[in-house]
Amino acid sequence: MTDFNLDRFAVIADVHGNADALAAVLADVDGLGIGSIFNLGDHVSGPLAPAEALALTMGRAGMISVRGNHDRWVVAGGANMYPSDRIAREDLSQAQLEWLAALPATRRVGDVFLCHGTPRDDLEYWLETVTPEGHVVFRGLPEIARAAVGVDAGLALCAHTHLPRRVDLPDGRVILNPGSVGCPAYEDVEPYPHVVQTGTPLATYAVVERRGTAWATSVRQVPYDPARMAEAARAAGREGWARAVSTGWLRGAPGAPAAR
Repeated sequence: MTDFNLDRFAVIADVHGNADALAAVLADVDGLGIGSIFNLGDHVSGPLAPAEALALTMGRAGMISVRGNHDRWVVAGGANMYPSDRIAREDLSQAQLEWLAALPATRRVGDVFLCHGTPRDDLEYWLETVTPEGHVVFRGLPEIARAAVGVDAGLALCAHTHLPRRVDLPDGRVILNPGSVGCPAYEDVEPYPHVVQTGTPLATYAVVERRGTAWATSVRQVPYDPARMAEAARAAGREGWARAVSTGWLRGAPGAPAAR
């Protein structure tokens, strides 16, 4: 894409079919006068509005995308799909499935590298790790740097954990996770059962500016009304998703029932 602005751009990830959160973020991006967006995948999985959300993405000029692990699973189909992936696959058109299938796992655009998890694995957390007790903690600089071997871009963009974080490597390279546009809390069983929750329902993304040889980055958290998305989740029998998009919590919030 020849007109992509590598001096000032937005970074989004983990929309997970949340069309209303994505619309709010795109409006915020437009309000900042930014015309270029990197999208790090997990576009559709979730019992929200997957086809609607993907239509917004596919119709957006100035966006460069890679696939996430859930995009890969949605395209693959099969009897063992997670319920959220199955909902997404059944909602998408054939053209949308083909668009997802054509996305690369990684990309290099100028001095910027894109992936979903790490350069080698879309299921691996790059900046965090999970303890056997289920705590999600900072991964530590040596392991982060090892995962960056072979990436010679000055800025590496990753996603997957839904947690915004920036790490500067000793050699000057920057690794940035913009957080999640549409899914502020989730639970997983690999490598150990754990919960990730941001504690806010706001739609999160990042803005990046090139300043000489340095990268200036900021995280923006955009309010929107999650009621329609929460109702879609409840209609699909997914109360945990409704709680996540409404509050940013699955467990531990004052007055919240146990996740299911």
